[in-house]
Amino acid sequence: MGFLDMLIGPIVLALVLAIAFAVRPWFSDPLTHRYFVPALGVKIFGSLAVGFIYQFYYGGGKPSGDTFNYYQNASIVLEAFSDDPTVGLKLLMANGEYTPEIFNYATRMYWFRSPTEYFVIRIIAVLGLFTLHSYAAIAILFAALSFSGVWAMYRTFYKFYPSLHRLLAIAVLFVPSVVFWGSGILKDTITLGALGWATWAIVRVFFERKSMVSSSVVLLLALYTIYAIKIYIALCFLPAALLWVFMSYSSQISSTPLRLMIAPFIIGIAVAIGYYAVLKVGEGNNRYSLEKVSETAEITARYLAYVGEKQGGSVYTLGDYDFSTTGMLRKFPLAVNVTLFRPYLWEAYNPVMLLSALESLATLLITLYVFIKAGLFRSFSLIGSNPIILFCLLFGVAFSFAVGISTYNFGSLVRYKIPMFPFYLSGLIILWHHANEARKPTPISSIHQPESLPA
Repeated sequence: MGFLDMLIGPIVLALVLAIAFAVRPWFSDPLTHRYFVPALGVKIFGSLAVGFIYQFYYGGGKPSGDTFNYYQNASIVLEAFSDDPTVGLKLLMANGEYTPEIFNYATRMYWFRSPTEYFVIRIIAVLGLFTLHSYAAIAILFAALSFSGVWAMYRTFYKFYPSLHRLLAIAVLFVPSVVFWGSGILKDTITLGALGWATWAIVRVFFERKSMVSSSVVLLLALYTIYAIKIYIALCFLPAALLWVFMSYSSQISSTPLRLMIAPFIIGIAVAIGYYAVLKVGEGNNRYSLEKVSETAEITARYLAYVGEKQGGSVYTLGDYDFSTTGMLRKFPLAVNVTLFRPYLWEAYNPVMLLSALESLATLLITLYVFIKAGLFRSFSLIGSNPIILFCLLFGVAFSFAVGISTYNFGSLVRYKIPMFPFYLSGLIILWHHANEARKPTPISSIHQPESLPA
């Protein structure tokens, strides 16, 4: 970060904050307005902290997928724009193929032929056109874009449970690792924001049935963004979201016996559609097709474990490298445990890992408290009968398994697991709420009717 950042960064920061204060009345109410600016503020702080940590703690090195590699690759795109806008546009829209016009630029880009990373580079380059490619300014804009999504997610959960506004704000907006790793110039920032918008759009389209066209566009764009950057998030999200929708509609049936009779068919349809959705998503990327997913998990796990050992990171193991279907199912509880509750305190060998270990310990204590408070059998009854709890916890656990079984490196796991936190913790909070109220889950049809939002 240099003089340009000190010049452009404050200007962009002032503009973002001015817009935030201007739009806050539209996107908050007397209960939630208090969280709007603080949540945006911590996101901006986290976005800048990522740059400082990589620059001064990691020494400006180049670990896989780091923020400076994205920034430097994007600078080559902007160099092309400066030399010839036509060439710059061709480079920006390139699909990994070298052509004579862009060859001299593309060959200098480490991620030119990597579609997921290049998607992020395109976003950085576009923002760089309007910020003189100031790292600080782009980081602030990344934080603002991500905030828009997590705020949409928070508002979505708040609509169903307005009395839980404070606890849901903590779960969605203020978890430290999510604030840090979900705010800087990284893939995780974009996918986290897209997840938030996808969750918001699902409610608008399937439950509220408002602004159907614009909400459907938001949903498709959000899902495409997740698909383009981290397809495995979509593979975990789609089945859970579809089950949420189908179970919510079935809960509107007033007759309990009829609802119990129909429930297995509803679940079966949701699972079948979820399977088909996963199959179709996987077709777009051979590495994540159902036939290749175990092979991809093994390759990723071995690579990240190797990187962790080479860089002196904290490597964990789940036993052997058996990634057959049986082997992966056998590792399911270990993989979920490592994502949710590890590293343990005694596995933390540096300050970053210590903070992650403290967060994991807090997650474990909250989980134990909620399940003890609710009672084990009542907890599973509530999860099975409440669509939104099922959605949150199903996605959280499925995603925890996906990253836990394929990472094998605590340093990477800390960043990869952040999409899980808002959903998993929100699910626990809602579960605790119903247990604390000592009543059955309210049917979706009688849940607090959300206020209208701008399209």
